[in-house]
Amino acid sequence: MTRLLGQTDLDAGASAAAVSAIDLLNGYAHIFIAAFVVTLFATPVVQKLAETFGVVDRPDFNRKAHTQPVAYLGGLAVFAGLLVAIGVSYVTVGDLPSTYAPVPMAIVIGMVAITFTGLADDVWGWDPRLKIAGQLVAAAALAIENVGVKVAEGVLGSLFGGTQNLLWQLPTPWGDVTFDLVYWTGTALIAIFVLGGCNSANLIDGLDGLLSGVVGIVALGLLAICLLMVPNVPADALASDEGVLTGARIVLCLGVLGAVLGFLPYNFKPASIFLGDSGSLLLGYMCVVIILMLGEHGQTHLVFAGLIVFSVPIIDTTLAIIRRRLAGTAMSAADDQHLHHQIKRGLGGVRRAVLALYSLSFMFALVGVTLAALVIRTQLRVRVVYAITFVLFGFVGAIAVKAARRQQRLLAAASRQAMASTQSAPITVRTSASSAQEQPEQPLANRAPVA
Repeated sequence: MTRLLGQTDLDAGASAAAVSAIDLLNGYAHIFIAAFVVTLFATPVVQKLAETFGVVDRPDFNRKAHTQPVAYLGGLAVFAGLLVAIGVSYVTVGDLPSTYAPVPMAIVIGMVAITFTGLADDVWGWDPRLKIAGQLVAAAALAIENVGVKVAEGVLGSLFGGTQNLLWQLPTPWGDVTFDLVYWTGTALIAIFVLGGCNSANLIDGLDGLLSGVVGIVALGLLAICLLMVPNVPADALASDEGVLTGARIVLCLGVLGAVLGFLPYNFKPASIFLGDSGSLLLGYMCVVIILMLGEHGQTHLVFAGLIVFSVPIIDTTLAIIRRRLAGTAMSAADDQHLHHQIKRGLGGVRRAVLALYSLSFMFALVGVTLAALVIRTQLRVRVVYAITFVLFGFVGAIAVKAARRQQRLLAAASRQAMASTQSAPITVRTSASSAQEQPEQPLANRAPVA
């Protein structure tokens, strides 16, 4: 990672310790404005391009709520806003300490890979395996530059009695090879997080303004956690040549927040443009990247708090996986049983369902930020955060199994009823057919006119 200024480590550490969360928020405010303005003006341009080239989402009058074709490719406008925001952060850093490293280039490479993957699916309908490959490329870019690889350090360190026990020397015919358990476990977690986050965001993008609004709330929650972390950066990290990602996290939170707020006026019901896969995958990726960066120094408990903030997409994906698994259908099969579909049917409208999910997302964000604050500012043990997280998602999993089994029973009952109707139908058909055969066909002139 490059350094922003040429101070000594001692001076950099002292100045970094003196920077407050409010100073950082004020220093990066222009990044939020850049993302908002660029996305706000780029969205109509992208909409016109999508309509010109026929990249539109046509209604199916079943799962989809819109009744007219709506342009895709809104993700390109969001991508433009994010890219400009990150570019602005590279050249206008103000008086921030030198130890505050810029946004790693690996994240930008991942953004490009994810956006291209989603764009290819929007335009050409890519095979799901190619989409997964594109997401893994983005995950690999993060692992190569060590973004998020220490996310498992907190849990593994407690299990193995310290981080010094996580480096293993493996004898081979060519000499001893060092195996870093934290690095390889973190790399695997990065791949899981990227695949899960991208696809969970894609799954909830089913109602006008839903994903963009939820991600805006998630970005606010993650921004609050990032600001809480500012005074608690480890001293050895401040004195390191690598720099810390304290500022980069805030840049990404503000960039995501500005981009989705610039896009939301066009995307809220009635939507004139949709995010498409290019946008949903990108927003899921950005949320996951910020969550992984919370564990920059092995603070796994803060990663769990970030996952709670991101709970709404996780819950919907969990419900979908369990539902389809129990029903024996393919994981990629589309249905109208997602969380937003059920809430829409229950509340009787798209706007009501979207606002209800906004409220639910805000509640989870509040829980995640509160837990992070209690750990950072008080003596609350991190195991409490792990326990609350596991209970929360265990509760969701139990509800998902219950709902899936109920749906399975309803489908089985409907299938039995359909079979019973089919078995009785042939008798009526044969009687009708025989009657028709007994009656001689009338000449065309004698037939009754058709109404």
